[in-house]
Amino acid sequence: MNNKKTNSKGNFFSRKQFELLIVCMTTGFIIGYSYNQAKDNRESGAIDSQLLQEDSYREELIEQQERNKELTEEASALQEKIRKYEKQFVSSEKDYQQLVEQAEDLRLLLGDLNAEGKGLRITLQDGDYDPKSVNPNDYIVHESHIFKLLNELKISGAQAIAINGQRIMANSYIRCNGPVITIDGKQHPAPFVIEAVGDSATLSASLNLSGGVVDQLVNDNIVVSLEENQKLTMPNVKIES
Repeated sequence: MNNKKTNSKGNFFSRKQFELLIVCMTTGFIIGYSYNQAKDNRESGAIDSQLLQEDSYREELIEQQERNKELTEEASALQEKIRKYEKQFVSSEKDYQQLVEQAEDLRLLLGDLNAEGKGLRITLQDGDYDPKSVNPNDYIVHESHIFKLLNELKISGAQAIAINGQRIMANSYIRCNGPVITIDGKQHPAPFVIEAVGDSATLSASLNLSGGVVDQLVNDNIVVSLEENQKLTMPNVKIES
């Protein structure tokens, strides 16, 4: 009787232990499987994340390359504009310099500035009177002679002109009173010394043209003498007045 109870009790615990073992094994398998599955998911996620990161870097690199290309083209366009501006500036600077020189020449002609430099000195004297001549005025320097000379000098590029030391302005008034001429109210006797600042070779060549001003003056019995490359100094009109 006692032996049967003991065996029955021993079999009961063995079954319970067996069931517990099955449960533990199953639980262990599930845990192991879950762990491996989670590990695989993590590795797969890491790979996917790396691939996505590489794609992002690749796209960013492409965008940067495109941007660099745009910036290079923009820089080239700006450099071309700078070259055009530089050419325009040089051209404008030349035009500006020409305008300054023209303005300077006008101020010299108007007598607003002192005039200094090399030029031409022309002396006009009355001719020797011939007693056989009917009209003694044929041997006198007149305002018409002065005007011819002044006009030719201006056309030939004279920068400043003076007669007997008096600056000639654009609106100067000259008239003849017998043996003297009056310039802007001031009288000057002969001989008349006309000085012109400018290229003396050009001025002299213009006056000495065949049939030109000098020939005309000589034909009118006027004594003409020219001195080239003279260092001339002329005060401005304001200082003189």
